[in-house]
Amino acid sequence: MSYDNTNRGQIWPNGKKEKETHPDFTGSLNVNGVEFWVSAWKRKPDANPKAPSLSFSIKEKEAVHNEGFESAQKTIQSAPPSMDDIDSSDIPF
Repeated sequence: MSYDNTNRGQIWPNGKKEKETHPDFTGSLNVNGVEFWVSAWKRKPDANPKAPSLSFSIKEKEAVHNEGFESAQKTIQSAPPSMDDIDSSDIPF
């Protein structure tokens, strides 16, 4: 029997937090079979660590993957021309 993780999620303390603006917690969430990344911040500095009041940011995992792909494609498209595209008469030596 496999575990059904649909409509469930979890967050954990962010062990990679380096700046105050980084999330206090990170994790993942499944909503109707769609996977999401979750970032969460404590709203108040004195929030109870066992039941903090949180503010969330949620991004679809596939959308984040596609953003990285699109960014890489833009980088490739803006790459310098190859040596075949350079007119050798423009080289001063």
